[in-house]
Amino acid sequence: MQCSHFDAGECRSCTLMGVPYGQQVADLDVEVRRLLSTSVPAEVWDSPFVGPESGFRNKAKLAVGGTKGEPTFGILDAAMRGVDLRDCGLYEPVLAAALPPLVGAVAALGLVPYDVRARSGELKHLIVTSSPDGELMLRFVLRSPGQLPRITGGLDDLRAAVPGLRVVSVNLQPEHKAVLEGEEEILLTRAETLPMRLDDITFHLRPRSFFQTNTTVAAGLYRQVGEWIAEIDPASVLDLYCGVGGFALTATTTQGARARRVDGVEVAPDAVASARRSAAELGVEARFEVGDARVLEAPDHELVVVNPPRRGIGSALCAALEVSSPAHVIYSSCNATSLARDLAALPGYRVVRARLFDMFPQTRHHEVAVLLRRRRAAGS
Repeated sequence: MQCSHFDAGECRSCTLMGVPYGQQVADLDVEVRRLLSTSVPAEVWDSPFVGPESGFRNKAKLAVGGTKGEPTFGILDAAMRGVDLRDCGLYEPVLAAALPPLVGAVAALGLVPYDVRARSGELKHLIVTSSPDGELMLRFVLRSPGQLPRITGGLDDLRAAVPGLRVVSVNLQPEHKAVLEGEEEILLTRAETLPMRLDDITFHLRPRSFFQTNTTVAAGLYRQVGEWIAEIDPASVLDLYCGVGGFALTATTTQGARARRVDGVEVAPDAVASARRSAAELGVEARFEVGDARVLEAPDHELVVVNPPRRGIGSALCAALEVSSPAHVIYSSCNATSLARDLAALPGYRVVRARLFDMFPQTRHHEVAVLLRRRRAAGS
């Protein structure tokens, strides 16, 4: 991949830019295997799953800079000046095509960009997400609600600029700190969710829902976990940190699966509502509850799937898994270091399958999934 912004020194987010993609993946695979070598035997690794090296991101998180007359949409440099990245080569084709007319229509609304140094202005970020079916969600991150009338009055112009625009919302982030968004979200459209279709499952993203930013590799991750679930064929599955229900819903739709009890736990109410909607549309039996997976006590399921944030699942949940002893655990991690720590805290399990997923080309970030089986006896 070649990037004019990288070549000009304007953006260095892609730390591996210029390294041939095959070499990036090979080096990342070696590094992740090294970090996990204590708990993951070399022979259980499958070859890395990769997607395109560019044009893969389904979400643009654009810091707004510049002036009311000439706003920029991209990042802020070290001096807090705006660098426009609306033509970034990482965006998938639907998003790449939509961004120029969309940010042009946003600029025409006359919102004043937030000036970090002066602590003045209103528009802090634009967050734009695209779906495989060509629809988009647009979120304005504002310092205060004072500019809401400008946005609501301009909805028709935004839709005219990008006909696929489905969901528009405003997030309020009044604090002066390096936090992307605030707690309050104001929905401005009748549509509440952006449908994200991956293979046979349509997930529903609400504005504050988390979803993997690489649609192709996310689909590959779900397919791989689905294959492991099909091999195990458990009678019951618990999906912790379930988000919008990715792994739980995969467990209900696995080819040839017997009827099984499937439950999901997630701390974000919006994500739970999305998961319940997807389950209802699929016509499958799956229960999703709001809760904190970190304080879960003794789950009684045959398979537990965990997909935690970078910090990992931690000692308390590891101890709960050791006590409850599900036959299998599937762990999807975006941080091999915390994964290694958690695997060391699960001595009652051994890793029998592992695979790297290059979710973030041009960087050293990664996703890795491992399948653990309960040891039946010492040394087994």
